[in-house]
Order: sequence, then structure tokens, then C-alpha cells
Amino acid sequence: MKKIILLSTIIFFSLTNFAQKIQPDTDTLNQLTHKQKVIRKSILLGSMGAYTVGSLTFLDLIWYHPYQSTSFHFFNDNSQWCQMDKCGHAFSTYSSARLVMEAMDWAGFKTSPFNASLGHLSTGGLKWAGFSEKESIIIGQAFGLLYLSSVEILDGFSKEWGFSWGDEVANFAGGFTFSLQQYFWREQRIQLKFSDHQTIFPPYRPNVLGSNFAEQIIKDYNGQTYWASVNISSFLKKGNKFPNWINLSFGYGATNMVTGKNNTIVYPDGTTASDPVKNQTAIVGKNGQIDYFYRYRKYYFSLDVDFTKIKTKSRVLKSIFSVVNGFKLPFPTVEFDRYGTHFKPIYF
Repeated sequence: MKKIILLSTIIFFSLTNFAQKIQPDTDTLNQLTHKQKVIRKSILLGSMGAYTVGSLTFLDLIWYHPYQSTSFHFFNDNSQWCQMDKCGHAFSTYSSARLVMEAMDWAGFKTSPFNASLGHLSTGGLKWAGFSEKESIIIGQAFGLLYLSSVEILDGFSKEWGFSWGDEVANFAGGFTFSLQQYFWREQRIQLKFSDHQTIFPPYRPNVLGSNFAEQIIKDYNGQTYWASVNISSFLKKGNKFPNWINLSFGYGATNMVTGKNNTIVYPDGTTASDPVKNQTAIVGKNGQIDYFYRYRKYYFSLDVDFTKIKTKSRVLKSIFSVVNGFKLPFPTVEFDRYGTHFKPIYF
């Protein structure tokens, strides 16, 4: 549910970005009057604040309310899911910061020379409202970080979970990956992206890994891959002939994860116990059959496309490109894992 709330935030900002992009942009920051800036800032910050309060209240009622509350406490989950959940936190904060910046562009700020997806909206909207470039970056960074930190604080008061410093560090890392590039380079030369494919693991624990395709995209870490997509041309001298829309991508994933913690036995009624066998997870079926899983990490090397570098005069295409640019394009990929090197003709 928490990831669904975050996903709805991404969609909300992306649709707002799309809607404003297809309309003619007739006024610039320098043409805005003081009154126009005040109105735009009020609309933007009020909308962001209302959505934040509303979504977190909804999350508290739907997700946390059924569980017992307790005093604020910490929870160390750094060893779980091969840190795939931490990659998700970093990606989410990075994306949120980009969305805020895009919203600031719509508001009249000058931030980035390209239109990104997700977190780009908050900074863009701030620009539309009349904030400076530096203000847009700072507010965009703060919005993404505070939003996800608020979820961590709610975790801290729940008996089922707790405040995770690992998650919070990942939140900081994702936000600063965006803001530092924006501040020093005025563009995102290294973009955090996401890809996903279906796996064989959800049927073993559908309540944890997802009972349908939509849930599996969010819950099944086995099918997720997080990428650092590097734009080579932006690191070369100006005037270089390397295609500026081609990126090199480095990915990280893991597999055979049917529980968060390793060394776990899962019984048919859903209860768990510690498994004394090192690096082993066991699923006991209703018929007594036992399936064993040995998790391991995967690393990837592939090509990618930076859609924001593709020139087009169409505002509609620009908006579509900005949205899809948060996702890694399927390409031939080289995979490295504990069993060796593998070539995949196409990898999602």
C-alpha cells in the first residue's frame, strides 16, 4: 500500500506535467508580475501541501490503522531483500525530486535544459511559480525527502515496523543524486531508472510477493532492476560526434528471494521460523513438500536511450518522452552473477 501511494504521487505529478506541456508556454519568468508569482506560488505550494497531507492521512488510515501503535522505535532491516528495497527508496526520492522540478518549470523557474519525468515535476512547478533555479532545486529536494521521511516516521510508531535508518540514508542518497547534478551540471548526466519483469516466485507467497501482475510490479523484488543510466556524450568535449541520446546503463538486481530475511522457514499457515542452514530459505507446502531457495545478487551492463535528448517540436512527444525516461528501455544485456556471465538478447 505504501508503494501504491508513492506510485499515485508519481502518476499525479506526471499527468500534471503532461497537461501543462501540451499548452503553449507564452509567459516566461521575466514576464511574470509580482502578483502572478504570488498566485502561482500559492497554487503550487498549496497543492503540494494538500496532496502530501491527504495522501499521508489516507496511508495512515488504510495501512497503519489496522495495526497496533506503539512508542517511536527503530527497526534495522538493512540485511533484508539484498538491499533491493533500499534501491527502491533511492529511486523514489530521486524521481520525486525531478517531478517537483518539472512542476517548477511549469511555474516559471529555470531549472534543467531537459524535461525529465518523476521528481522533475516539483522543481519545474516551482519555476513556474517564480522561484529561482537554486530555490527550485532546494525545494524539490526537500519535498521528496520530507515526503518519504514522513512515511518512515509513521513506520516508527507502528508495532509491525519501525523507523529504518537504512531507508532514510537511501532517501538522502537518491535526492542528492538528483540535486547535486542539477546544481553543478544543470542536467542529469547519470539518471536513476527502473525496469521490471515477471518471475516464478510470487505463487510461493502471493500475500508477500503479489497475487496479480499489478501487485507483483510493486512487491516482487526478484523482477525489479535498478539502473544508473549514464549519458556518455555529456562527459565528452563539446562538439563530439558521439550520439547524445545513447546511454550506457549499469544495473543491480537479486533473485530467489521469497522472504525478506535469509535463513527462514515458511510453514503452510504463513508462520515462520529460523532456518539453521546458512544462506537457505525453505517453503513448506501443504503436502509436506519443501522447496529451497538460495538468494544471490545480479549485475547488468546494457545500452539505454535518453529520450530527453531526442529533438522534436511536438509538445505532446516531449511530454511522453519525459514520462517514459524514468524507465530503462529493453535492450540486449550482459548479466554477471555467482554462476558466471550470461548474455540476454533482450532484457526488461
